[in-house]
Amino acid sequence: MKVLVTGAAGFIGYHVCARLAANPGCEVLGVDNLNDYYAVALKRARLAQLDPLDNFRFIQSDFAEAGKLAGIWAHFKPDYAVHLGAQANVRYSVTHPEAYVQSNLVGFHQMLEAARAHPPKHTVFASSSSVYGASASIPFAEDGDTSHPLSFYGATKKANEAMAHSYAHLHGLSLTGLRFFNVYGPWGRPDTAPTLFARAIFDGEPINLFAEGKARRDFTYIDDIVDGVVKVLLYPPVEWPSPPYRIFNLGHNRPVEVRLFVQMLEQLIGRKAVLNLLPPQPADVPETCASLERINAAIGYAPRVPLETGLSHFVDWFRDYYQVPT
Repeated sequence: MKVLVTGAAGFIGYHVCARLAANPGCEVLGVDNLNDYYAVALKRARLAQLDPLDNFRFIQSDFAEAGKLAGIWAHFKPDYAVHLGAQANVRYSVTHPEAYVQSNLVGFHQMLEAARAHPPKHTVFASSSSVYGASASIPFAEDGDTSHPLSFYGATKKANEAMAHSYAHLHGLSLTGLRFFNVYGPWGRPDTAPTLFARAIFDGEPINLFAEGKARRDFTYIDDIVDGVVKVLLYPPVEWPSPPYRIFNLGHNRPVEVRLFVQMLEQLIGRKAVLNLLPPQPADVPETCASLERINAAIGYAPRVPLETGLSHFVDWFRDYYQVPT
Protein backbone atom coordinates (compact mmCIF):
# COMPACT_ATOMS: atom_id res chain seq x y z
CA MET A 1 0.00 0.00 0.00
CA LYS A 2 1.04 3.63 -0.52
CA VAL A 3 0.99 6.00 2.46
CA LEU A 4 1.62 9.75 2.39
CA VAL A 5 2.85 11.29 5.68
CA THR A 6 3.06 15.04 6.25
CA GLY A 7 5.38 16.33 8.96
CA ALA A 8 7.66 13.40 8.14
CA ALA A 9 10.75 15.06 9.64
CA GLY A 10 8.92 15.84 12.87
CA PHE A 11 9.04 13.83 16.07
CA ILE A 12 5.91 11.71 15.60
CA GLY A 13 6.11 11.83 11.81
CA TYR A 14 9.60 10.34 11.78
CA HIS A 15 8.58 7.43 14.00
CA VAL A 16 5.41 6.75 11.99
CA CYS A 17 7.41 6.72 8.73
CA ALA A 18 9.98 4.36 10.22
CA ARG A 19 7.31 1.93 11.38
CA LEU A 20 5.42 1.96 8.08
CA ALA A 21 8.49 1.77 5.85
CA ALA A 22 9.79 -1.23 7.79
CA ASN A 23 6.92 -3.19 6.23
CA PRO A 24 8.07 -4.48 2.82
CA GLY A 25 4.55 -4.12 1.43
CA CYS A 26 4.29 -0.42 2.27
CA GLU A 27 5.56 2.49 0.15
CA VAL A 28 5.91 5.68 2.18
CA LEU A 29 6.20 9.24 0.88
CA GLY A 30 7.17 11.81 3.50
CA VAL A 31 6.50 15.54 3.09
CA ASP A 32 7.97 18.28 5.30
CA ASN A 33 9.04 21.88 4.75
CA LEU A 34 11.96 21.62 7.25
CA ASN A 35 11.18 25.02 8.75
CA ASP A 36 13.43 26.52 11.40
CA TYR A 37 10.96 26.67 14.30
CA TYR A 38 13.49 24.45 16.02
CA ALA A 39 16.89 23.12 14.93
CA VAL A 40 16.73 21.90 11.33
CA ALA A 41 19.73 19.69 12.12
CA LEU A 42 17.52 17.51 14.32
CA LYS A 43 14.98 17.14 11.51
CA ARG A 44 17.70 16.22 9.04
CA ALA A 45 19.14 13.73 11.52
CA ARG A 46 15.76 12.02 11.73
CA LEU A 47 15.54 11.89 7.95
CA ALA A 48 19.04 10.41 7.84
CA GLN A 49 17.70 7.49 9.88
CA LEU A 50 15.02 6.95 7.24
CA ASP A 51 17.27 7.27 4.17
CA PRO A 52 18.48 3.62 4.19
CA LEU A 53 14.89 2.33 4.05
CA ASP A 54 14.08 1.22 0.50
CA ASN A 55 10.38 1.92 0.92
CA PHE A 56 10.77 5.55 2.01
CA ARG A 57 11.00 8.66 -0.17
CA PHE A 58 11.03 12.29 0.91
CA ILE A 59 9.91 15.57 -0.65
CA GLN A 60 10.71 18.93 0.93
CA SER A 61 7.63 21.07 0.44
CA ASP A 62 5.34 23.37 2.42
CA PHE A 63 1.92 21.69 2.52
CA ALA A 64 0.31 25.03 3.44
CA GLU A 65 1.42 26.65 0.17
CA ALA A 66 -1.43 26.69 -2.32
CA GLY A 67 -1.32 23.80 -4.77
CA LYS A 68 1.91 22.21 -3.50
CA LEU A 69 0.41 19.32 -1.54
CA ALA A 70 -2.37 18.87 -4.09
CA GLY A 71 0.21 18.25 -6.82
CA ILE A 72 2.19 15.78 -4.72
CA TRP A 73 -0.99 14.00 -3.65
CA ALA A 74 -2.31 13.74 -7.21
CA HIS A 75 0.95 12.29 -8.48
CA PHE A 76 1.48 9.80 -5.64
CA LYS A 77 -2.20 8.80 -5.24
CA PRO A 78 -1.90 7.44 -1.69
CA ASP A 79 -4.05 4.59 -0.46
CA TYR A 80 -3.76 6.04 3.03
CA ALA A 81 -2.59 9.37 4.46
CA VAL A 82 -1.33 10.52 7.86
CA HIS A 83 -1.41 14.29 8.35
CA LEU A 84 0.99 15.15 11.18
CA GLY A 85 2.38 18.42 9.82
CA ALA A 86 1.45 21.35 12.09
CA GLN A 87 2.77 24.20 14.19
CA ALA A 88 2.98 22.79 17.72
CA ASN A 89 3.58 24.15 21.24
CA VAL A 90 0.88 25.64 23.45
CA ARG A 91 2.96 28.53 24.83
CA TYR A 92 4.44 29.59 21.49
CA SER A 93 0.88 30.07 20.19
CA VAL A 94 0.37 32.89 22.69
CA THR A 95 3.05 35.04 21.06
CA HIS A 96 3.04 33.73 17.46
CA PRO A 97 -0.60 32.99 16.53
CA GLU A 98 -0.01 33.78 12.85
CA ALA A 99 2.18 30.65 12.49
CA TYR A 100 -0.75 28.53 13.67
CA VAL A 101 -3.20 30.16 11.29
CA GLN A 102 -0.93 29.40 8.33
CA SER A 103 0.08 25.86 9.21
CA ASN A 104 -2.84 24.51 11.25
CA LEU A 105 -5.74 26.21 9.46
CA VAL A 106 -4.61 27.09 5.93
CA GLY A 107 -2.39 24.01 5.73
CA PHE A 108 -5.09 21.70 7.08
CA HIS A 109 -7.50 23.00 4.44
CA GLN A 110 -4.91 22.31 1.74
CA MET A 111 -4.70 18.72 3.01
CA LEU A 112 -8.50 18.31 2.93
CA GLU A 113 -8.70 19.65 -0.60
CA ALA A 114 -5.94 17.34 -1.80
CA ALA A 115 -7.79 14.39 -0.24
CA ARG A 116 -11.09 15.49 -1.78
CA ALA A 117 -9.57 15.59 -5.26
CA HIS A 118 -7.99 12.12 -4.89
CA PRO A 119 -9.66 10.36 -1.93
CA PRO A 120 -7.56 7.76 -0.12
CA LYS A 121 -9.18 4.88 1.75
CA HIS A 122 -8.52 6.68 5.03
CA THR A 123 -6.79 9.82 6.33
CA VAL A 124 -5.67 10.07 9.94
CA PHE A 125 -4.82 13.53 11.27
CA ALA A 126 -3.21 14.85 14.44
CA SER A 127 -5.40 16.63 16.94
CA SER A 128 -4.36 17.31 20.53
CA SER A 129 -5.39 16.98 24.15
CA SER A 130 -5.19 20.80 24.12
CA VAL A 131 -8.72 20.90 22.68
CA TYR A 132 -9.97 20.08 26.19
CA GLY A 133 -10.44 23.18 28.29
CA ALA A 134 -10.23 23.54 32.06
CA SER A 135 -13.96 22.71 32.30
CA ALA A 136 -13.54 19.20 30.82
CA SER A 137 -14.00 16.32 33.25
CA ILE A 138 -11.11 14.00 34.15
CA PRO A 139 -10.40 11.64 32.47
CA PHE A 140 -10.95 13.48 29.20
CA ALA A 141 -13.49 11.59 27.08
CA GLU A 142 -13.96 12.23 23.36
CA ASP A 143 -17.54 13.42 23.86
CA GLY A 144 -16.51 15.72 26.73
CA ASP A 145 -16.48 19.51 26.66
CA THR A 146 -14.10 20.94 24.04
CA SER A 147 -15.90 24.24 23.53
CA HIS A 148 -13.43 26.32 25.57
CA PRO A 149 -9.79 25.48 24.71
CA LEU A 150 -7.38 27.59 26.76
CA SER A 151 -4.68 28.05 24.10
CA PHE A 152 -4.79 29.28 20.52
CA TYR A 153 -2.98 26.09 19.54
CA GLY A 154 -5.84 24.09 21.06
CA ALA A 155 -8.35 26.30 19.24
CA THR A 156 -6.72 25.54 15.87
CA LYS A 157 -6.82 21.81 16.60
CA LYS A 158 -10.48 22.06 17.57
CA ALA A 159 -11.06 23.87 14.27
CA ASN A 160 -9.31 21.01 12.43
CA GLU A 161 -11.76 18.54 13.92
CA ALA A 162 -14.74 20.65 12.80
CA MET A 163 -13.28 21.13 9.32
CA ALA A 164 -12.66 17.40 8.96
CA HIS A 165 -16.22 16.58 10.05
CA SER A 166 -17.63 18.90 7.41
CA TYR A 167 -15.52 17.29 4.64
CA ALA A 168 -16.55 13.82 5.80
CA HIS A 169 -20.19 14.90 5.69
CA LEU A 170 -20.10 16.85 2.43
CA HIS A 171 -17.62 14.79 0.40
CA GLY A 172 -17.65 11.35 2.03
CA LEU A 173 -13.97 11.51 3.01
CA SER A 174 -12.95 8.89 5.56
CA LEU A 175 -11.23 10.85 8.35
CA THR A 176 -10.05 10.10 11.89
CA GLY A 177 -8.58 12.62 14.30
CA LEU A 178 -6.24 11.52 17.10
CA ARG A 179 -5.92 13.63 20.22
CA PHE A 180 -2.31 13.05 21.31
CA PHE A 181 -1.42 13.33 24.99
CA ASN A 182 2.04 14.60 26.05
CA VAL A 183 4.17 12.50 23.71
CA TYR A 184 7.80 11.87 24.71
CA GLY A 185 10.67 9.62 23.71
CA PRO A 186 13.84 9.44 21.57
CA TRP A 187 14.13 12.07 18.83
CA GLY A 188 11.70 14.33 20.72
CA ARG A 189 11.32 18.03 20.00
CA PRO A 190 13.72 20.34 21.87
CA ASP A 191 10.85 22.63 22.96
CA THR A 192 9.02 19.92 24.94
CA ALA A 193 9.25 19.37 28.68
CA PRO A 194 11.37 16.17 28.69
CA THR A 195 14.14 17.70 26.55
CA LEU A 196 14.04 21.07 28.30
CA PHE A 197 14.19 19.41 31.72
CA ALA A 198 16.96 16.97 30.75
CA ARG A 199 19.11 19.71 29.24
CA ALA A 200 18.69 21.91 32.32
CA ILE A 201 19.61 19.06 34.68
CA PHE A 202 22.72 18.17 32.68
CA ASP A 203 23.77 21.84 32.48
CA GLY A 204 22.93 22.71 36.07
CA GLU A 205 20.49 25.38 34.94
CA PRO A 206 17.19 26.14 36.73
CA ILE A 207 13.95 24.53 35.54
CA ASN A 208 10.85 26.71 35.49
CA LEU A 209 8.00 24.62 36.89
CA PHE A 210 4.69 26.37 36.39
CA ALA A 211 1.87 25.68 38.85
CA GLU A 212 4.80 24.85 41.20
CA GLY A 213 5.19 21.53 39.42
CA LYS A 214 1.81 20.31 40.66
CA ALA A 215 0.22 20.09 37.20
CA ARG A 216 -0.42 16.51 36.14
CA ARG A 217 0.38 15.28 32.64
CA ASP A 218 -0.51 12.05 30.82
CA PHE A 219 2.97 11.37 29.39
CA THR A 220 2.71 8.86 26.51
CA TYR A 221 5.70 7.05 25.03
CA ILE A 222 6.25 7.46 21.30
CA ASP A 223 6.05 3.71 20.51
CA ASP A 224 2.56 3.57 22.03
CA ILE A 225 1.54 6.59 19.94
CA VAL A 226 2.83 4.97 16.74
CA ASP A 227 1.01 1.72 17.58
CA GLY A 228 -2.23 3.66 17.82
CA VAL A 229 -1.66 5.67 14.63
CA VAL A 230 -0.90 2.60 12.51
CA LYS A 231 -3.72 0.48 13.92
CA VAL A 232 -6.27 3.25 13.47
CA LEU A 233 -5.03 3.94 9.93
CA LEU A 234 -5.84 0.40 8.83
CA TYR A 235 -9.38 0.49 10.25
CA PRO A 236 -11.31 3.31 8.54
CA PRO A 237 -14.64 4.46 10.00
CA VAL A 238 -17.80 3.10 8.37
CA GLU A 239 -19.86 5.41 6.18
CA TRP A 240 -23.36 4.56 7.28
CA PRO A 241 -25.47 5.75 9.06
CA SER A 242 -23.25 8.76 9.93
CA PRO A 243 -20.37 10.53 8.12
CA PRO A 244 -17.15 8.45 7.97
CA TYR A 245 -15.55 10.52 10.71
CA ARG A 246 -14.43 9.88 14.27
CA ILE A 247 -12.17 11.15 17.05
CA PHE A 248 -10.00 9.10 19.41
CA ASN A 249 -7.82 9.95 22.39
CA LEU A 250 -4.31 8.53 22.22
CA GLY A 251 -2.66 8.67 25.62
CA HIS A 252 -1.41 6.62 28.55
CA ASN A 253 -4.22 7.12 31.10
CA ARG A 254 -1.72 7.40 34.00
CA PRO A 255 -0.99 11.10 34.65
CA VAL A 256 1.83 12.09 37.00
CA GLU A 257 2.78 15.38 38.61
CA VAL A 258 5.38 17.27 36.60
CA ARG A 259 7.54 17.56 39.71
CA LEU A 260 7.61 13.75 40.02
CA PHE A 261 8.50 13.55 36.32
CA VAL A 262 11.53 15.76 37.05
CA GLN A 263 12.51 13.59 40.01
CA MET A 264 12.48 10.52 37.76
CA LEU A 265 14.77 12.32 35.32
CA GLU A 266 17.08 13.26 38.20
CA GLN A 267 17.45 9.58 39.15
CA LEU A 268 18.16 8.50 35.57
CA ILE A 269 20.64 11.32 34.93
CA GLY A 270 22.29 11.13 38.34
CA ARG A 271 22.08 14.84 39.09
CA LYS A 272 19.75 17.07 41.08
CA ALA A 273 17.62 19.66 39.35
CA VAL A 274 17.55 23.34 40.26
CA LEU A 275 13.85 24.20 40.51
CA ASN A 276 12.19 27.57 39.99
CA LEU A 277 8.59 27.16 41.19
CA LEU A 278 6.23 29.55 39.39
CA PRO A 279 2.48 30.26 39.24
CA PRO A 280 0.32 28.58 36.56
CA GLN A 281 0.34 29.91 33.01
CA PRO A 282 -3.04 30.95 31.53
CA ALA A 283 -2.71 28.64 28.49
CA ASP A 284 -2.00 25.51 30.58
CA VAL A 285 -4.64 23.11 31.87
CA PRO A 286 -4.16 21.75 35.41
CA GLU A 287 -4.28 18.10 34.32
CA THR A 288 -4.38 15.92 31.22
CA CYS A 289 -5.65 12.36 31.34
CA ALA A 290 -6.94 10.37 28.38
CA SER A 291 -9.95 8.13 28.57
CA LEU A 292 -9.05 5.19 26.33
CA GLU A 293 -12.36 3.34 26.41
CA ARG A 294 -13.42 4.36 22.91
CA ILE A 295 -10.17 3.50 21.12
CA ASN A 296 -9.77 0.28 23.09
CA ALA A 297 -13.25 -0.84 22.04
CA ALA A 298 -12.60 0.11 18.40
CA ILE A 299 -9.14 -1.36 17.78
CA GLY A 300 -8.01 -2.94 21.06
CA TYR A 301 -5.51 -0.18 21.79
CA ALA A 302 -3.75 -0.17 25.16
CA PRO A 303 -0.42 1.54 26.00
CA ARG A 304 2.39 -0.86 26.91
CA VAL A 305 5.42 1.25 27.88
CA PRO A 306 5.57 2.41 31.53
CA LEU A 307 6.95 5.86 32.23
CA GLU A 308 10.07 4.50 33.95
CA THR A 309 11.03 2.47 30.86
CA GLY A 310 10.19 5.19 28.37
CA LEU A 311 12.18 7.83 30.25
CA SER A 312 15.18 5.51 30.43
CA HIS A 313 15.10 5.11 26.63
CA PHE A 314 14.74 8.87 26.24
CA VAL A 315 17.72 9.68 28.49
CA ASP A 316 19.90 7.13 26.69
CA TRP A 317 19.04 8.76 23.35
CA PHE A 318 19.57 12.26 24.77
CA ARG A 319 23.06 11.39 26.00
CA ASP A 320 23.96 9.90 22.63
CA TYR A 321 22.47 12.52 20.32
CA TYR A 322 23.61 15.57 22.29
CA GLN A 323 26.92 13.89 23.15
CA VAL A 324 26.59 14.40 26.89
CA PRO A 325 29.55 12.95 28.83
CA THR A 326 28.66 10.04 31.07
